[in-house]
Amino acid sequence: MTKRNEKEVAFERREELINRLKTRFDKNSRRHEHFEWEKIEMKLNEDGGKLWSLNEMEKTGGEPDVIGYDDKENIYIFCDCSQESPKGRRSICYDFEGLESRKKNKPEQNAVGMAAEMGIELLTPEQYKELQKVGVFDTKTSSWVKTPVDIRKLGGALFCDYRFGQVFLYHNGAESYYAVRGFRGLLRV
Repeated sequence: MTKRNEKEVAFERREELINRLKTRFDKNSRRHEHFEWEKIEMKLNEDGGKLWSLNEMEKTGGEPDVIGYDDKENIYIFCDCSQESPKGRRSICYDFEGLESRKKNKPEQNAVGMAAEMGIELLTPEQYKELQKVGVFDTKTSSWVKTPVDIRKLGGALFCDYRFGQVFLYHNGAESYYAVRGFRGLLRV
């Protein structure tokens, strides 16, 4: 009996997920005007691990979609495009150290750890700004973003949101968490 890889999408779910991604791709063509779905689907079918990560993004409410392409490496870039920070990834602190530093009322998870488990990257502040060029996201929520080491060493972490027609970059203690703060991920396929 062959053991199925844990980070692989079941066959039945695979077809459903690809159809959902294609529907979202077609519905939001302004995010990727010059891309062809058939090429993207071929790449998805080549790497079950990437499809697994997209499924995790989908399960946690991220609504992943293609937002870019790296022609040097022939890589499509998927990102969480849910209007607000993904519901299944909110009320979390920034990283494991922040989580461990809390004495009481600890959240169940942290953004850096969840992203690693899902096989995705936290957006950098620059990537977050680029995302806002293909839509308007986080008008009522906020998202942790990759924090530079020098800031993190001092106990801080960064997050962004979109208000008043602008992207705002803020800081907070890495141990903090709020019901409306989560994180957005990026996946290279």
